Amino acid sequence: MPILSAFNFAHASLDEVLDDLCVRFIINCPPEELASVERVCFQIEEAHWFYEDFIRSENPQLPSLSQKKFTARIFAHCPLLRKWSDMQDQAFAHFLQYKTRVPVRGVIILNKKMDKCILVKGWKTSASWGFPKGKINQGESDEDCAVREVIEETGYDVSALLKKEDYIELTMREQQVRLYVVVGVPMDTVFQPQTRKEISKIEWFTLSSLPTFNKSDAATENGINPKKFYMVAPFIKLLRRWINDHQVAAPTQTKRILQKKSVRQHILEPVTQRVDEIAQKEDPAQSILALLRKTQI
Repeated sequence: MPILSAFNFAHASLDEVLDDLCVRFIINCPPEELASVERVCFQIEEAHWFYEDFIRSENPQLPSLSQKKFTARIFAHCPLLRKWSDMQDQAFAHFLQYKTRVPVRGVIILNKKMDKCILVKGWKTSASWGFPKGKINQGESDEDCAVREVIEETGYDVSALLKKEDYIELTMREQQVRLYVVVGVPMDTVFQPQTRKEISKIEWFTLSSLPTFNKSDAATENGINPKKFYMVAPFIKLLRRWINDHQVAAPTQTKRILQKKSVRQHILEPVTQRVDEIAQKEDPAQSILALLRKTQI
């Protein structure tokens, strides 16, 4: 989390900006965040996002830097990181490998009928669609991570609807991805990303139109390019199974309730008839009490 500063970036040089970023993201970090080069690279990644999303908006004259080039600049610029400057390339490569193993948590948002879901699209033109999700932070619970990511990417708080036992999970390239399934979000909900330049679109999609939901080519027929849904497709079969299980569960539960009701009615019917007969006598109270004691309902 960057510290706030009154520094004006509008006319700052790149060196001045790097000075400020080193203070914000490195020097003032808790010691545990600087204990390994992997943790340091996470801080540099946040600094890179801040640089591209905020600083360059105020000062477009500053160069746009890839994450690798930005990391090299920070390693060379920050005194605390110079001990690793000779191994920055290896450190960055190691960081990318480490990053892909950090667990991911997110949410599949469904409407009440469970026939539509919310997908988000990345900021870049070439970005694909996916469920709102992100990497878990150190010390963060699975549920808290999922709720946080949904708020950041859609502005919607699912905490009241999320159940920790309702999720589907896959391991993709050594990375565990868990998506909680939340049902009953109103279709007229207004979604608004809380982060800048990360999410460009948020839309409801009919599940039957998504790739791999049906055996037919429904996605292609509906004008959906499967290549834009490659982060969605692996979860669709599991989601369909989850929906089927939960759609079957509700009628079964109702049937059991009706069966219990029928049994109770079967017991009560003869008693009711007998009560009607007794009610016509001169002193029905004692007779009804005796009948109830004998029946023991």
